[in-house]
Amino acid sequence: MTTATTTFPGLTAGTWVIDAVHSNVGFTVRHLMVSKVRGSFEDFSGAVTVAADGTPSVTAEISVASISTRNADRDAHIRSADFFDAEQFPTATFTSTGVRADGSDHVLTGDFTLHGVTRPVELKLEFNGVNPGMGHGPVAGFEATTVINRKDFGISIDMPLEGGGAVVGDKITINLEIEALQQA
Repeated sequence: MTTATTTFPGLTAGTWVIDAVHSNVGFTVRHLMVSKVRGSFEDFSGAVTVAADGTPSVTAEISVASISTRNADRDAHIRSADFFDAEQFPTATFTSTGVRADGSDHVLTGDFTLHGVTRPVELKLEFNGVNPGMGHGPVAGFEATTVINRKDFGISIDMPLEGGGAVVGDKITINLEIEALQQA
């Protein structure tokens, strides 16, 4: 059950569907201990459902096979059993369990499932407001960030470097930029 200690001005009751064309699900991960690889997922969906009392809840689904790091060989390796095992675990999901104020921002809590493992996560959430839209109804904007450890989700491949460290870091920063369109 979702609980809230805050409401979002202009975010009225109903279902707000994520507009994937105007949204981004991205990530960064440490590479070779000195830089970061950035990537995104091209295929995702979800909705924000706002109850009559203003309490929002969120559900989302990501096709892990839709990963893009702008390197076909790396993307194929990430889809393989070494990492996502996209054949066996084709989707990552999120279902919110609560939202609370945190200064001028918010914290969205929920259950995140990746690689067949479900763990609670907290996302730092910024509500960007509601706009009347461009003839298709109101649009709400959100930005959210969380950091997960891939090993907590059973993605435990180690690729050690000769001088110490690893090719791929354990911490993954997930960045969401979301536009959601209110349904009629």
